[in-house]
Amino acid sequence: MFQGLRWRLLWYQLTVMAAILSVFGIGVYVFFSRNLYRQLDQKLQTLAQAATPSFAQVKAKGNRYLDRVNEVPWRDIFNREQQSLEWFDAEGKRLARRGTLELEFKLKLRSQTLEQIRKPGQVRAYTVSVFLRDSSDPKQPPILHGFIRASQSMEEIERVQRQLLLGLGMGGVISLGLASISGIWLTQKAVEPVERSFNYLKQFTADASHELRGPLTAIKASVQVMRNHPERIHPKDTKKLAAIANATTQMSQLTQDLLFLARTDTDVSHRTQEWILISLNKILQDLLELLEPFAQNKEITLNCQWLAKVSVVGDKAQLNRLFSNLLENAIQYTPSGGTVDIRISQYNRFAIVSVKDTGIGIEQEYLSSVFNRFWRADKARSRREGGSGLGLAIAQAIAQHHGGKITVSSKVGFGSCFEVRLPIAS
Repeated sequence: MFQGLRWRLLWYQLTVMAAILSVFGIGVYVFFSRNLYRQLDQKLQTLAQAATPSFAQVKAKGNRYLDRVNEVPWRDIFNREQQSLEWFDAEGKRLARRGTLELEFKLKLRSQTLEQIRKPGQVRAYTVSVFLRDSSDPKQPPILHGFIRASQSMEEIERVQRQLLLGLGMGGVISLGLASISGIWLTQKAVEPVERSFNYLKQFTADASHELRGPLTAIKASVQVMRNHPERIHPKDTKKLAAIANATTQMSQLTQDLLFLARTDTDVSHRTQEWILISLNKILQDLLELLEPFAQNKEITLNCQWLAKVSVVGDKAQLNRLFSNLLENAIQYTPSGGTVDIRISQYNRFAIVSVKDTGIGIEQEYLSSVFNRFWRADKARSRREGGSGLGLAIAQAIAQHHGGKITVSSKVGFGSCFEVRLPIAS
């Protein structure tokens, strides 16, 4: 039980850690990517503006002017392998180009434009407008003479982004690995107080149940001796003795049930060596014969359907108690004239035993609580007189002890169906 709790706590811790690392990684990636793009845009803008003074010379001489590299003012910040500079007239016709980066997209005639082109390759482009005054009339406003577009391949940025992703991924994996190692230790420390308290409570329950058996047995024996000699008892005390006897019987049953649950909660793996091969058909047949008079007194019909003959390895007394609890409950909470159906079937490597009644049923909101110890609900099944309120909890503990489980489905006014699934003996 606690081993599963440790793994769940570790899984929750790693899930939260993974979410935190993912958010952190995405934030770092977005921040650095935007910073890289911002630096690239500033670089392209600086390059385009640095080429603006040479626009008149380029317009007049074209590439002949650009061939004289020593005269251009932007030569020190221009990378011809990754960048491209283009000069256009006011109509968008290209006048000259510098750099090995060839762009296939047309110029957008705007005063200032930032573009990112994904085809045929990742390219970032920045365009500035060139306005010149008429030297003959300085009072006239500047006239648009053309555009200069600075472009650069984004291969370098993409390479840096890939390296960043790789580093973040490796860092995340290493962090999760370290978190899982530390999480195992932390979950162990977190569960230890709970496990220790549970063991103390379990030991107390077992000890108290064991110690109560002696006094209750003495009380029961004393009452029985007194009732065997009615001449010594005042007639007014007869009902009192009967009440004491009934209360003692109930407390004895309760202590036995608590002791049984306390023992099944402990590690009993070594007791499986004493298990034997048991026929479920035989157990149920014997129980039906035993409970038939009880059902007849309530005018309840017991229907059996053996769809398979199955055997399991287990403790015969415990399995007998499991199914007797379910059958007694079904008969107890089914009104006169109702039916209780028992069916045995096989699915893959599991034996399935279902006990279905036409009783009062259980409300949906209580279905998840029916196997809790001492569970009662006024709107659902009430604990029958003399019962300990632990019958279904004991049935579930026995099923889990044998590697199986119990499920329940019910509808108020129509009845309930308890299904037991146990592994078949190989």
